[in-house]
Amino acid sequence: MRILIAEDDPVSRRLLEAKLVKWGYEVVVTRDGNEAWQVLQAEDAPRIAILDWMMPGMDGVEISRKIRKAASEPYTYLILLTAMHDEEDLVTGMEAGADDYITKPFKPSELRVRLRAGRRTIELQDELIAAREALRAKATHDPLTGLWNHEEILLILGRELARAQRQGQLVGVIMADLDHFKSVNDTHGHIAGDAVLRAVAQRMLPLLRPYDSLGRYGGEEYLAVLPGCSREGAAAVAERLRLGIGNDPVDTSEGVIPITSSFGGAVSNQEMRGDVNSLVQAADLALYRAKEKGRNRVEIAGEDATD
Repeated sequence: MRILIAEDDPVSRRLLEAKLVKWGYEVVVTRDGNEAWQVLQAEDAPRIAILDWMMPGMDGVEISRKIRKAASEPYTYLILLTAMHDEEDLVTGMEAGADDYITKPFKPSELRVRLRAGRRTIELQDELIAAREALRAKATHDPLTGLWNHEEILLILGRELARAQRQGQLVGVIMADLDHFKSVNDTHGHIAGDAVLRAVAQRMLPLLRPYDSLGRYGGEEYLAVLPGCSREGAAAVAERLRLGIGNDPVDTSEGVIPITSSFGGAVSNQEMRGDVNSLVQAADLALYRAKEKGRNRVEIAGEDATD
């Protein structure tokens, strides 16, 4: 683990650095508060900082206060190093956001124990963040394919439409439906069907732009949101997806399964009057036409589809 030392006294700094290196820590040394603050702003900033209370530039209390005000993640564990022993001063430091303090001259055994407590605090914080992110992913992603779920992909579409309206741009949507998917489940079983749904998602994602979004709309239907995409662009993307899905069969535990898909697309109109429901409905109607015309094809709604 990396630890930041902010200490202007060269003797104390060398002694502190030597102990930390001996205990197996990677040490980042700074000589004043301003230098320490710059290091702590980096993306790969040390997770533990030992800050001298009194030093040139920002002092340890000021740094602590600024870090806690930023409330950024991941958490930085702050230890103040101070020669002051007055209880009121120590309370001031802790209220500024420091997690702990060590008085000078420090006792190595005491510092080691407090660093252990700091590491444990950081580990617990990381576990809480991981649990929170897992819950967030569960609430917004489809558990089978890992794509955005139905509710989230529609929220994304709503945000993109609002942004497009402000910027005078277009938004395209593509609705994809796997052809005769019921027969896959009936013939090969639901485990194989689930494998097909996952494989299709994995084939589609690399064929989209980094700022496009893909969700599982429901069952064997997928919805792609394409910001800044014209009607011709949406048609080209849909055709690329169609070929990417259908060119090779899906290899499952129940055998190799050929799969094709039908696509319907729509683009918000020039006057930006299209909303989420009307745009999705236009794509769905285009998808219905693709199925009527024999499946395994692309149909795009006319330019006035979302008026």
